[in-house]
Amino acid sequence: MDNLFGELRLGHLRLAPLGARRRTKVTASQAAAEYTGRWGWAVVTGDPAAGTPVTGTAAPTRCPCGSPRCAAPGLHPAPGGGRARAPRAEGSVLFPTGRAFDVLDVPEQAGLQALVRLERMGTQVGPVLAAPTGRLQFLVAAGTARRLPDLLYRMGWDDAALDLTCHGEGSYVAAPPTVLDGLGPVRWLRRPTRDNAGCPPEARLLLGTLAYACHRSRERTAEPAWMAS
Repeated sequence: MDNLFGELRLGHLRLAPLGARRRTKVTASQAAAEYTGRWGWAVVTGDPAAGTPVTGTAAPTRCPCGSPRCAAPGLHPAPGGGRARAPRAEGSVLFPTGRAFDVLDVPEQAGLQALVRLERMGTQVGPVLAAPTGRLQFLVAAGTARRLPDLLYRMGWDDAALDLTCHGEGSYVAAPPTVLDGLGPVRWLRRPTRDNAGCPPEARLLLGTLAYACHRSRERTAEPAWMAS
């Protein structure tokens, strides 16, 4: 499944996928079989026909679900109640969040900066998705979405305007190798392992660093060009 693991860069730092070896193309049905059989995660089939085509780059996508930060735009479960079932070979695969894990969703640049810092500090980061919408998605313990306001409050970020959200119960996240129309495939930046697939990290271990990176990224964006240069 290593073709699912893309490569991102942060300045001179190269964040290559961990453990990439094989180069064979993996279909959606093969990926779904690994997610359910190897990691014990539920997956559902996405329904591209139900959504609005995704255009643009890193701007928030529009989706019939109404969420400005939908992590699976236009790819909500196909008719049939969203029951877990194998997708077609070239279909889309979705993770229903709020079950095995929730997902912290941040801008790509801020997420890369936080990831470098967390790994330098020796923090055990769980699986990380890189979406072609310009977002990084960190898999964390289930229940995080419900507790996020309190966690941010305790860390002193409750009144900060952060581009940070959490997908929990009732939401879906597009899984590799799903392709978001007009943008490209979802990839693993940090793949699941035996250590973290069944026990994703508690959000509090990552949240402070992610919030700070989002805050600094927003500050830099707001700076005049002559100060940012």
